[in-house]
Amino acid sequence: MSAAARRSSGLGRWAAVVALGVVVGVGGTVLHRAVPPWGMAVCLALVLSATVVTRAWAGLLPVVGYAVGWLAVVQVLSLSGPGGDVLVPAGDALGYVWGIGGMVAIGIGCFLPGRWFSDVPVRP
Repeated sequence: MSAAARRSSGLGRWAAVVALGVVVGVGGTVLHRAVPPWGMAVCLALVLSATVVTRAWAGLLPVVGYAVGWLAVVQVLSLSGPGGDVLVPAGDALGYVWGIGGMVAIGIGCFLPGRWFSDVPVRP
């Protein structure tokens, strides 16, 4: 594989993981308040599983792109809309759990053992 092909493949993966972070962030921000506490549990599980998928598919460093995409969209959607409506009310416990819990879930995905993501066969 040529250097240019590897570079474009790497950029494509980075773009894909940032897009995944945006999609997970939008979905979680909209749905985290649905059916408390189960909506929150499902959304945090989605963040953790998407982090694991990102790490398994693209490696540890692109998880930063996923985290930036997730955090950026969660922060933007936490602001007041043009009509004054908000998806994450200020001072709301569920909002704090969503923001901080999502960052913790991404951190957990980063600190999972690297051998879980290795393609090297285990010796019996």
